[in-house]
Amino acid sequence: MKFLDNFISYEKATHIQKRTELWDVKGILKKYSNREFKFDLRPISKVKDDQLGKQGFLKTKAEKMVFETKDQWVIIDIEELHQCLENKKEKIIYLDEILNNFEWNILINK
Repeated sequence: MKFLDNFISYEKATHIQKRTELWDVKGILKKYSNREFKFDLRPISKVKDDQLGKQGFLKTKAEKMVFETKDQWVIIDIEELHQCLENKKEKIIYLDEILNNFEWNILINK
């Protein structure tokens, strides 16, 4: 199953939107929302010190960030992420911490 199969309807970002607004797809998730959101679907990659992660951007127009694991898609709220990073005065936050402490998370099994 592809992540896009979880949408009622969706629209892919144009090349310009991906580069300037930093989102990949906007749409409504089946079973989870009746509201359209913009999603950052960039894959996990190597970041600082060969750790795996995602680099985020404060100027993003995406409202949700998607992490793909072996068995699930993990969707987090970017506003909540930015608030946490600001409060902690840190640049790195681990997915386990997000899952345990954030109010807005969606886990979708593959």
